[in-house]
Amino acid sequence: MLRTALRPRNLALLAVAVLVVVAFVQLGRWQLGVAEDEALRESLEKARSQQPVAVERVLRPHSDFPGELSIRPVSATGEFGPDQVVVANRRLDGRSGYWVVAPLRVTATGATLPVLRGFVTSPAELPPVPTGTVTVTGGLAPPESPYAGAAPPEGQLGSVDTSVLVGRWSGDLYNAFVFQQEETPAAAPGSLGSMQRVPTPSGETGFKWRNAAYALQWWAFALFALYMWWRIVRDEGREDAASERAAAEEVGASGDNGACE
Repeated sequence: MLRTALRPRNLALLAVAVLVVVAFVQLGRWQLGVAEDEALRESLEKARSQQPVAVERVLRPHSDFPGELSIRPVSATGEFGPDQVVVANRRLDGRSGYWVVAPLRVTATGATLPVLRGFVTSPAELPPVPTGTVTVTGGLAPPESPYAGAAPPEGQLGSVDTSVLVGRWSGDLYNAFVFQQEETPAAAPGSLGSMQRVPTPSGETGFKWRNAAYALQWWAFALFALYMWWRIVRDEGREDAASERAAAEEVGASGDNGACE
């Protein structure tokens, strides 16, 4: 079969098959990209169209974070504690800086909700937390993974890790945090200083399964192209083998007839 496969005609067919495979694989990858883009667009549109819901209605303190709540708009009413922390090595609009995270004691549950109030370029720029009862709104997010780098300076964190915050802030703690976008009553003019709000990230979106199925179809077509080439070579090899056997039988028959004479 190898001899059959190495014939110029079959090598040319193999080259065509390889080109078809490359084209179909790329088309499959394109469909996967479409699946991701469509899922992202729909997820963002759905999240933005939702009205904020009170955090105590969708999440309990210390419970695991449900993935479907990522970027979900929520509101929380309570009072801020004074123990703000900063999370180092963050970026916003091309600048390096820190996230400002403060504990909000939620009135409805008495549990503490970490609130990402904003971004500053220096820990010295932390604005004071609001006093009295406030309502914050923003996108809900799961806690970040534990920080694996060198220990940051005192008062700073490497990530928004609730396993660290639970030892710093007393009482029950939500296993999540909020990208704060607004607060009521609104902050007094100038009270935030240079701090900027941090937009809620897009979160996980998964696939648009119809386009993912199209990708699988393209890849199946690619495999079929290789199979067809193999089938052609196999059938041609069988025909060659049959022809060789027939020729050998004719030669054998001729030899037998000559011996008889």
